[in-house]
Amino acid sequence: MNATIVENEAELLTIAREMRTVAVVGIKDGRDPDAAGFTVPQMMKRSGLRVLGINPTLASALGEPTLRSVAELPAGVDVLDVFRREDAIPELTDQLLALPPERRPPVVWLQSGIRHDASAARLVAAGMRVVQDRCLGVYMRRARRA
Repeated sequence: MNATIVENEAELLTIAREMRTVAVVGIKDGRDPDAAGFTVPQMMKRSGLRVLGINPTLASALGEPTLRSVAELPAGVDVLDVFRREDAIPELTDQLLALPPERRPPVVWLQSGIRHDASAARLVAAGMRVVQDRCLGVYMRRARRA
């Protein structure tokens, strides 16, 4: 699929249905069991997805060691799911664009309430698809039921 800002419902569902490995920026460790940064990755892991947590303040999440930053992202990640404030998105974009192209995820998904049009445009220009202000967990539940 072409690099673009993804807003089409069918394409959003396709991304959620086809992803196998998800890296979660801002993953939580469960101390707040209702935090979306914990519940959404937990749901992904329970459904059989490989979940890589990225959070420099945690040694582990969901029983796995966490990565300290996007710079440690391995190749093979299908979706980078972002639970960070909007003002953190430009720096995150810089980190993604500093990666070799083969280590960049094809999809960057900014969770509900997170939108940064200038960063999204830069990511699209670099060949990635970007979703803004949508909950991946909602789409995953809908896609995997269909």
